[in-house]
Amino acid sequence: MTNSLGRFLVTGCLALVCDVFIFAAFTGLAFIDVQQLAAEHIVQDNNGHYWTRKTRQKTNNMCNIPLLDIPLAILKKYENHPTCIKRGVLLPVPCNQNMNSYLKEIADVCGIQKHLSTHIARHSYATSVCLANGVSIENVAKMLGHYNIKMTQHYAKVLDSSILKDMMNVKSAIVNLG
Repeated sequence: MTNSLGRFLVTGCLALVCDVFIFAAFTGLAFIDVQQLAAEHIVQDNNGHYWTRKTRQKTNNMCNIPLLDIPLAILKKYENHPTCIKRGVLLPVPCNQNMNSYLKEIADVCGIQKHLSTHIARHSYATSVCLANGVSIENVAKMLGHYNIKMTQHYAKVLDSSILKDMMNVKSAIVNLG
């Protein structure tokens, strides 16, 4: 394994896979939508904020996702990459099979027990990035390009930290009444 890891580090393949995974984890875009992301899908609003506005390949629903600093930095890193220029895309995304194979290798090297896949990034966006930080399930559904929140509830697991936070708010409200 160390030989193959060394080979990938030299070629930068694992770094690329990490960047693509992190980009998806901070945008919630599905693998195919990250792979097809082009300059036309990035827009700047009147307040200077950048958004990804793209129709999802799977559902044909529009996704409107504000871009945080991390995904913006990843896009900047690859803006002049030869593969991106040749394909007319923003990221040089390997095929899904290779992505998942490299993610498995990254998990093994890092001692991560969870099965990593490109879909886990989308799930992480919904749970760890959005819901755990107080984004409403309705807004998460809209950003993921879901028709309704029932589809989003598949991603939404109840987090103990959010339960505790909500109950601390209840406790504060009760104390303030008295």
